[in-house]
Amino acid sequence: MGYFAGEFDVAVIGAGHAGIEAALAAARLGCRTVIFTVSLDWVGNMPCNPSIGGTAKGHLVREIDALGGEMGVVADLNTLQSRMLNRGKGPAVHSLRAQIDRRDYSGMMKHRLEQQENLTTKQAEITAIERAGKAWILTCKLGGQYHCQTAILATGTFLDAKIHVGETSYASGPDGMAAACSLAQSVKELGLPIRRFKTGTPARVLRSSIDFSQLERQPGDEEIVPFSYQTETLPENKCDCYITWTNDETKRIILENLERSAMYGHRIEGVGPRYCPSIEDKIVRFPDKQRHQTFIEPCGLNTEEMYLQGLSTSLPEDVQIQLYRSIKGLEKVEIMRPAYAIEYDCIDPLGLKPTLEIKGFDGLYGAGQFNGSSGYEEAAAQGLVAGVNAAHKVQGKDPYVPLRSESYIGTLIDDLVTKGCSDPYRMMTSRSEYRLVLRQDNAEERLLPTGYRLGLVSEERYQNFLARKAMKEAEMERAENTVLPPSAELNAILEQAETAPVRSGVRLAELIRRPQLNYALLTDVDVTRPELPPEVLEQAEVELKYAGYIKRQQAQIDEQTRLEHRRLPENADYKSITGLRLEAVEKLSNVRPLSIGQAARISGVTPADVSVLLIWLEKNKQ
Repeated sequence: MGYFAGEFDVAVIGAGHAGIEAALAAARLGCRTVIFTVSLDWVGNMPCNPSIGGTAKGHLVREIDALGGEMGVVADLNTLQSRMLNRGKGPAVHSLRAQIDRRDYSGMMKHRLEQQENLTTKQAEITAIERAGKAWILTCKLGGQYHCQTAILATGTFLDAKIHVGETSYASGPDGMAAACSLAQSVKELGLPIRRFKTGTPARVLRSSIDFSQLERQPGDEEIVPFSYQTETLPENKCDCYITWTNDETKRIILENLERSAMYGHRIEGVGPRYCPSIEDKIVRFPDKQRHQTFIEPCGLNTEEMYLQGLSTSLPEDVQIQLYRSIKGLEKVEIMRPAYAIEYDCIDPLGLKPTLEIKGFDGLYGAGQFNGSSGYEEAAAQGLVAGVNAAHKVQGKDPYVPLRSESYIGTLIDDLVTKGCSDPYRMMTSRSEYRLVLRQDNAEERLLPTGYRLGLVSEERYQNFLARKAMKEAEMERAENTVLPPSAELNAILEQAETAPVRSGVRLAELIRRPQLNYALLTDVDVTRPELPPEVLEQAEVELKYAGYIKRQQAQIDEQTRLEHRRLPENADYKSITGLRLEAVEKLSNVRPLSIGQAARISGVTPADVSVLLIWLEKNKQ
């Protein structure tokens, strides 16, 4: 038996991106919270790419920020380079991505945990978790036992983790940290539905060994946009990134050594990420592709390590050296940290409720890669939701379930708990059927009132948001009511933009809706335009330009929301419902949807099954 070490409302196991947001949210909501990590020097570590954001992931960061989370704020303060991706496409898929100083980011997040009221930050390896009455008991390696009302498993890739480099395999977490083997065994003994996943990372190489003259330079954006509306001083571009390509020689080296790869040598049991494959997987899956792009990215200002994005591999180190040196600009490259694959235990997310509480385990929650997802941003988003719900559980408040129709966070969680995943889940804009409404530019408008209601957003920030929203609405009204008379100056602008000139007065909003035009081009003739913050003008322009499409999508959202409000009892006996097909009975009994809307999204549940459920609900009411 261990000794009693402390009692808390909420305990968070793991201080990665999920654990950080979970612990901060629970503590900020007034719960006595403790967060455990195997090493305080690696809080908020980025064991893979040194960046935050990216396609769809930038949306998640904005939404985390709108709900009162920390990731966007700290990312802005540690940005090395900022770029808005997909600018050549529509605003629905514009996504911010920033290179981050990974060690400074980690140090700042650690300090924020240490400064947070109601939060105890503890370096300790949790080796066992068990239920005792209404409490969860966490036992650490040194014998201390912590009692808590709720617990959040945010273990990342540490549970029974194993590193693979070619023919060599050994128990280890990322970056040489200890694997959580004892805790993995304890979790299995609890009876959680555990599965095995795999991910990987490329080598880190010495900056001075790269011939940058042979590479394509990729600078940051001239106009930088921050992740957080709370950021007052804009980040600066402090570093460049670079691009190079694999070639036929790279391909030859990989194919000749394919059996020495841990993955192709069948030494890995776990399922790898579909959308972030290793370089050997790319070569095998796309044999006709002549070359594959590689981004060379800095890891920080105070390190000479460079990250080779796109060259993840589980090949042996001697082969890694050959394949990297076959690439233009890397002919003399020196590896500082070899690439590796890592496999780990995680939960089948169909075993989770939409609150991220684990079914059948009252007060036990999962967040991040433990839930079968991949990526820092997906982890942080889940951590925030798990932290809020763990706190609400303690306080006897209603749970918070973000809807897929209001956020990418809702889409992420709904996909995981309703559809499950056969490989590490990655957020993409294509996963949302409402992406024109769920843009990153309006994340605050969609979610900040919720963050305020939850108690994670301050009164001052809420009032500032209301002021910006009022500015946007006033500007849209002005654009609809402002008529620009025909003039030589206006028609010159229109002809230059290759759109039809005007012969009579035209409303400003009608001009903005033309694909070729925007606020910037019309500045000289739009003389009544007030001074507005750039983000307000951007949002007004998007909503004016796509008003018809947004209205149509909002109607779809309203219908879906109606179905979400048709609640299903958690203890429903689907076998007793006449008319349901056997497959639907099996799927519904497994997932246990909370609403008709969620039931309709389960694979194997047809519209006819949904109609049967609606009729059954009506009969139950009577």
